[in-house]
Amino acid sequence: MLSAPHRHDTPPLDALRHTAAHVLAYAVQDLFPEAKPTIGPAIENGFYYDFDRSAPFTAGDLAALEARMKEIVAADYVMTGERVTREQAIERFARNPYKIEIASEIPEGEPITLYTIGAFTDLCRGGHAHSTGAIGAFKLTSVAGAYWRGDEHNPMLQRIYGTAFDTPAELEAYLLMLEEAQRRDHRRLGQELDLFSIEEDAGPGLVFWHPKGAIVRALVEDFIREGLRERGYQPVVTPHIVNERLYEISGHLENFAHSMFGPIEVEGQRYRLKPMNCPGHILIYKSAGRSYRDLPLRYSEFGTVYRFERSGTLHGMTRVRGFTQDDAHLFCTPEQLQAEFEQTADEAIRLVNAFGFKDVEYFLSTRDERLRTETDPIAEEAIRNALESRSLPYKLDPGEGSFYGPKLDIKVHDALGREWQLGTVQVDFLLPQRFGLKYRAADGVDRTPVMIHRALAGALERFIGVAIEHFGGAFPAWLAPVQAVVVPISKHQLDYALAARDRLREAGFRAEADESHETVGYKIRHWKTQKLPYILVVGRAEVEAGTVAPNERGIEQKRDPLALEAFIAELRERVREKR
Repeated sequence: MLSAPHRHDTPPLDALRHTAAHVLAYAVQDLFPEAKPTIGPAIENGFYYDFDRSAPFTAGDLAALEARMKEIVAADYVMTGERVTREQAIERFARNPYKIEIASEIPEGEPITLYTIGAFTDLCRGGHAHSTGAIGAFKLTSVAGAYWRGDEHNPMLQRIYGTAFDTPAELEAYLLMLEEAQRRDHRRLGQELDLFSIEEDAGPGLVFWHPKGAIVRALVEDFIREGLRERGYQPVVTPHIVNERLYEISGHLENFAHSMFGPIEVEGQRYRLKPMNCPGHILIYKSAGRSYRDLPLRYSEFGTVYRFERSGTLHGMTRVRGFTQDDAHLFCTPEQLQAEFEQTADEAIRLVNAFGFKDVEYFLSTRDERLRTETDPIAEEAIRNALESRSLPYKLDPGEGSFYGPKLDIKVHDALGREWQLGTVQVDFLLPQRFGLKYRAADGVDRTPVMIHRALAGALERFIGVAIEHFGGAFPAWLAPVQAVVVPISKHQLDYALAARDRLREAGFRAEADESHETVGYKIRHWKTQKLPYILVVGRAEVEAGTVAPNERGIEQKRDPLALEAFIAELRERVREKR
């Protein structure tokens, strides 16, 4: 018998949630004995369990399962474990081909363990609470389809998601956060605010930017370009499809093929939709002789790339198959590496501050020990020094570096505290060697440059999807696709409203005028649903005085009317400050 945690020990949250997954499988076994359990891990914020069952689970089924789970938790069954042989495990799950497959693939020498609560036994590695009674509060949240082992060639299973916490209060807080997350869901807001769509006729994972969404994207690009210009980056543009040979040289074909679209045969040559921009930038560097006087060279491109993501993993704009990166590649001497990396850290700070991400985490991701070379400590020191010189706390993330070098990963927390991986800056000594890049040093000797890969927003689609949810669709004035709408109280003020709109546009703002024949109350309610920063109401008094009455988003108290030019000055200052 395997030892279990002490009954009175408080289990780690992942152990508690893993136990809840077993309780779910126990309940399914009792209520739907025809369903075959497969795997059920703890995940961030909860757990899931996959089942093979022909009939779909319904909302009513989830309610019944929750009720049965409460009985199992109340029974406070002790979690007991035992080691068995492979043959014993296969015999125990003779009617479940999924468990047999798992047991058959456990490497020789690794323990095979069974864990039991009440009348339910599962094949599992362990990591549980002492007993089911340790689960303080739980909730089943949804059902989704999932291929066995994530392979679309395998059977489609039903995945039941749930969450569990130590206390009911923690569960309630989490469920309230989920409700808010649903209100902020960028897929729903993208449709309501007419920002983007995913068109079935074109295929999954491909984003169509509508006019308002394209404005937001252009504003993000303009903001990034402003920083690129200030720091001496040169714009380049590279093709969307290139010879496969480039990715053989770079090593991407060897290390990244599973995420690349298949080859395209053209006149006996194999081409690929580019999954990244770096080989193209390398060829531009290589197109001419370079001297140390030319370095650093900084190439930037809003480059669209294509990566194969399984359909089950796609999610609105945050997980797609075609996306545009704010990509840049810097070529420098080893002596310039430190300064170049530091300026990328400054760019990262500028970006996250402008978008109001308060809780930012920086990770120094090192390479797997099998890939490390004598240049890794040099690259890691440059990253570490850049972070420490700017007083940016960071964490080590061993083994998460890219195949060509260590990197800085930037993760942000949105308004709901959810973590998102966005930017990355990577130091690369490998690809310049593989492509034979050279520069003539001051001593007349040809040397190999160092390369920095830099994408601070990462994918624009993902970045803007995160921003939509972070702001709840209520973009700050500098980023809003429509910054102000002029709403006349009646048709008698329409000409004045149109003139005010035109003056706003003349001043460089994105403004509209409501020309509908609805009541003023209806108009205001409609524009509030569009989350505009300002609704400018104009009636007879405003026409006579040349003023507007601002209805400012998020401000409940009524503001006094002010001259149109005064409002323009206010808006200009707000946009300038990126507030």
